[in-house]
Amino acid sequence: MNAEAAKPATPGPATSGSVTPGSVTAGSVTPGRVTPAGTRRKARSRLDLRRLGRAAFLGPTSRDRLPDAIGHVVDAHRAHHPDADLDPLRRAYLLAESSHRGQMRKSGEPYITHPLAVTLILAELGAETTTLTASLLHDTVEDTEVTLDQVREQFGEEVCYLVDGVTKLEKVDYGAAAEPETFRKMLVATGNDVRVMSIKLADRLHNMRTLGVMRPEKQERIAKVTQDVLIPLAERLGVQALKTELEDLVFAILRPEENRHTRELILRNASRADDPLAEVADEVRKVLREADLAAEVLIRPRHFVSVHRVSRKRGRLRGADFGRVLVLVNEDADCYGVLGELHTCMTPVVSEFKDFIAVPKFNLYQSLHTAVARDDGQVVEVLIRTHQMHKVAEAGVVALGNPYAAPAEEQSTSDGERVDPTRPGWLSRLLEWQRGAPDPDTFWSTLREDLAQDREITVFRPDGGTIGLPEGATCVDAAYAQYGEDAHACIGARVNGRLATLSTVLRDGDTVQLLMGQDPASEPSREWLEHAHTPAARIAIQRWLTAHPADPADPVEEDRAGSEAAQPAPRPATGGPAAGHAPEAVPASSGGAQVLADRPGATVRLAGCCTPVPPDEVTGFAVRGGAVTVHRVECAAVARMKDAGRAEVGVRWGEGAECRVTLVAESFVRPHLLADLTEAMAVEGAEIVSATVEPPTHQQVRHTYTVQLPDAAHLPTLMRAMRKVAGVYDVSRAKPQAQGT
Repeated sequence: MNAEAAKPATPGPATSGSVTPGSVTAGSVTPGRVTPAGTRRKARSRLDLRRLGRAAFLGPTSRDRLPDAIGHVVDAHRAHHPDADLDPLRRAYLLAESSHRGQMRKSGEPYITHPLAVTLILAELGAETTTLTASLLHDTVEDTEVTLDQVREQFGEEVCYLVDGVTKLEKVDYGAAAEPETFRKMLVATGNDVRVMSIKLADRLHNMRTLGVMRPEKQERIAKVTQDVLIPLAERLGVQALKTELEDLVFAILRPEENRHTRELILRNASRADDPLAEVADEVRKVLREADLAAEVLIRPRHFVSVHRVSRKRGRLRGADFGRVLVLVNEDADCYGVLGELHTCMTPVVSEFKDFIAVPKFNLYQSLHTAVARDDGQVVEVLIRTHQMHKVAEAGVVALGNPYAAPAEEQSTSDGERVDPTRPGWLSRLLEWQRGAPDPDTFWSTLREDLAQDREITVFRPDGGTIGLPEGATCVDAAYAQYGEDAHACIGARVNGRLATLSTVLRDGDTVQLLMGQDPASEPSREWLEHAHTPAARIAIQRWLTAHPADPADPVEEDRAGSEAAQPAPRPATGGPAAGHAPEAVPASSGGAQVLADRPGATVRLAGCCTPVPPDEVTGFAVRGGAVTVHRVECAAVARMKDAGRAEVGVRWGEGAECRVTLVAESFVRPHLLADLTEAMAVEGAEIVSATVEPPTHQQVRHTYTVQLPDAAHLPTLMRAMRKVAGVYDVSRAKPQAQGT
C-alpha cells in the first residue's frame, strides 16, 4: 500500500493537453491520444472512484456475471482484444476485492479502487488478459493474507510471476535497503518478463495522480524517485502515454513555480483567436486529399513538460510551438508518400527531418519527423506514422500483447542474442552490471546514473556482431561490454581500422576491434575509470582496484596505479626461502628477468614508473606485504623514498635474460604508420603488453609501448628497427617519473 491518496497533487498536469484548441482525444486516461480511423468509439465517462468503491462493497449479483466494478476495464479491454476470455478478470477481481475488503486508502476510498484504476490504465493501453489479471492482484500478496502459492494455484505460473515481480520487499527484513533491493528484484524479474515493469509503471502513475493527501516531504521523495528511475524506464520501454503524464505530475510537485508559469502560457495560447496548428492541419489535409492519399490528420498538443522545454530552448513561444501535427496512415510506404507530398507542396525545413522508420529508436519508436514553414515564419513540426506505429509509440512494450507466446527458437539469432524487442540491449546490460554491484547503495546510485543516459549507439565487431552502448561510451566500455572482466587484459583498440586509445569516444556505426594481451596477470589502469562511461565497466574496474589496493605510504604505488605501463601483479617465489640471509631469485613478472633480492622469501616486482631492465643499475624498497619493488637508481621515486627514511633492499639481476621495458616513439603523422611500427616490433620478437597513442599535436604524435623481450640484449636492435620506420624520428626508453608526477 504505497502512496494511498485520492486527491490530485496539484490541479492540471494530468489534463494539460485539453487546454490547447484543436486537440483530439479519445478514452479517459491520456490526453492527446487518438484512435485509428474507422475505429473511433464514444469516449467513456471519467472513472468515478466513489462509484467503484460502492460497487466493490456490493460485489457481484451472480457468480457467473462480471462485477459492475470492472465494467470500465472490460470495455477498454474488449476495444483492443474483442475475443479475450474475461473469466480470469472476473475471478481476479473477486479475489482482490475479498482480500482487500476493509482496507482503505488515505483518501477514505476502499483500497480495491487502486488495483482497479491501475488495471484500467493498462487496459486503455491495450495490455492482454494475463497482464490485467496480475494487475488486479498486484497488491494482494504484499498487503493481504493471499500467498503466491494461492495465486499460482488459481491463476497459473505467469500471473504468479508477474505478481511476485511487483511485490515489495519488507522494510522489517531489509531496512534502508528495502527500496533499492525491491527495484533490483523488479528489474531482474523484468529481464524475464517485461510485463512486470508495465504493471509497476501503471501502479506508480495512479499513485502519482492521487498523491495530494501525502505530506509534502513524502510527495517530493516519491516524485524524485519517479523522476530518476520510473520515468527513464517508461521512456526506454517506449510507454510514452505513461511517461508524459508522469513527467507532468512530477513537474507539478518538484517545480511548482515553473509549472504555474507553463500553465499560464498554455492558457494564454488557448485564448488566441487564430490557431496556426489548425491552419497547417487543414492545409495538410487538402494536400493529401488532392494526392489521393488516405490519412487522418490530427493536432497533438504538447504536454506541460514539453512546453516548458520548448520555452527554455526558444524563448518566447508562438502558436505553432504548443503542439505538432500528426498524420496517421495505413502502410509504411504511405508514410514516405505523405512526406513527399508535404515536401513538394509546402516549404520543408530540411534540417528537422528524421527517419525513425528506417532506423527505429532503441525503445521501439518509429515515425517520420519533419517540419514545414509558414509565411509568417512559424515552423510547424509534423509527425508521420502508421496506426500501428502510433499504438506502439503510445504504449511501447504494452502494445506487443503477450511477447512470450512465440516459440523459443524464433526468438534467437545465430549468435545466440535474443531478438525479442522486450529484452533490448540496455536492459541486458543493466541486468549484467547489477550482479556486480557490491551493495544496495552502489546499485541505487549507479542505476540512477545509468538511466540518465537516454541515448544509445550501436558499434560493430569485426566478426559482424554488434555491441549496444550508451552515447558517449569509449573503447573501455566496449571492451567490458564484450569481454566482461576479461577486458582487464585489453591493451588497445582499432576503430574503423585505425589504432586508437582506449579513451576514444565511439560513434554510432563505428567498427571496433579490441586488442587483447596474452598475459593472464594483466590488470586495468586506474586511469580507465576516467574513460569508463558504463556501469559495467566502472564496477568491474573499481572491484579490481578494491581487491588490489595501492599502498598509500608508497608514492611508487600511486604512480604505478595510474600508469598505463603498469606491470602485472607479482607472483610468489617458487620453493621455500633460502637459509639465513642468502639472496633469492624471484621472477619479477611472468616470463620476466629474474632479480636477486637480499630478503629471503620476498616477492619481487619491477617498478612501473621506470621499468628497469638488465643491465640497468637497480635498487629495491620493501612495500606492502613485504614485497620488494625494484627501481632504476636514477628514478625520482628512489630519492623520495630515501628522503622519507625508507631503507633500501639490495637487489641485482639474476641469470634470466627476458625483460619488460617501456619505449617512447615520436613520429610525424602519416597513414598506416602505427601498423608499420607495430609490425616492425613484432618482427624483432617484441610482444606488446600495452600501448598508448597520444592525440597528434602539430602533425606530430607520441607513442608509448610496454613490450616483453625474450632477451634484454635485443633491446638496442628493437629500438633501431623502430627508428627505421618511415615517419619515426626518435625512440627512447621511458624516463623515470619526475618528482611530484
